[in-house]
Amino acid sequence: MDIVVAYDSALAYWRTVGPRWLRGYQQRDQATRRARRSLAKGDRPKLAGGNRRPAGCTLPIQVLVAGVEARTRTSSVLSHVWPDLPDRSLVDAGEGFFVSTPEFCFVQMASQLKIAQLVQLGFELCGTYAMSSEGPAQQREAPLTSTAKLSAFVKANPHIRGCKQARRALNHVKDGAASPMEAVLAMLLCLPYRRGGYGLEWPMLNYRIDVPPSKRKMADRGYCKGDLCWPERHLCLEYDSELYHADAERRDSDARRRGTLIALDYAVVTVTTGQVMDSGAFNRLAHQIAKLLGKRLRYEDPQFTRSHLALREELFAALGMARASQQGRSSEMGSDSVESDAN
Repeated sequence: MDIVVAYDSALAYWRTVGPRWLRGYQQRDQATRRARRSLAKGDRPKLAGGNRRPAGCTLPIQVLVAGVEARTRTSSVLSHVWPDLPDRSLVDAGEGFFVSTPEFCFVQMASQLKIAQLVQLGFELCGTYAMSSEGPAQQREAPLTSTAKLSAFVKANPHIRGCKQARRALNHVKDGAASPMEAVLAMLLCLPYRRGGYGLEWPMLNYRIDVPPSKRKMADRGYCKGDLCWPERHLCLEYDSELYHADAERRDSDARRRGTLIALDYAVVTVTTGQVMDSGAFNRLAHQIAKLLGKRLRYEDPQFTRSHLALREELFAALGMARASQQGRSSEMGSDSVESDAN
């Protein structure tokens, strides 16, 4: 029998196999039509001998069924009723398995995640990294989708479950993140005050900056990329990861890249994991970035501090990181960071 993989199981599949199995428009259309015919039979899904299942999927595998009569809840299968599959929403994973596309998966997860965590997932799907339950995030060669594709899917299916929440989240999702911490940095700095961010303008992520011929003598490369970049302000925020930048060769490369950015008249601000995890240090960083962007922070405490600390806890929990150091720091945030005229 055919099985339609969805929700966390579909997400785990895509995190494992990456973009090479995305398939094209026609293949998605064929897979979805075939799955509709299969689900219309009303059979209860069950795994074959040995609980054979797609790559990355753990038990119980989450699947879709067309009606309540096919509902299943066992140690190996957990079903969700979904009467009408959206057009081109599945790919054929082989051996009788269809998997929800990254776009369909994003909408499914919208009914299970808080808004900030859904935005975080959007950054991952539109970025070049994959979260892993077994260790650090893994780099991948290309994104699974884009903000344009996610938005197009939501627009084409406005009435399906999760679309309203997905639409809200997409207001804050950006393309191009190369690591989960880049996404967290962007969200903490740029989400609106009411969601716990500092309300700064959104940067371009891993923005390519070409070196003009007139400055080639001052640079050792033809172009470089800024982690978080505000091109119009000639400002780059560089995340100094302890995980990926620990070896001497990588540190040397990062130093030369920053030198190139400075030669191109960019202001370069480096942020470490310690600064991100320490709410007081991050508050000072946010004020520094705001000043360089020419923005005056206008939020009101204690409401903002509560929202910001809650956002931090959500984002770091999704990364599987220890809770950010907050003891004795909320007062530090509140005492020197408040501009009186709140937004």
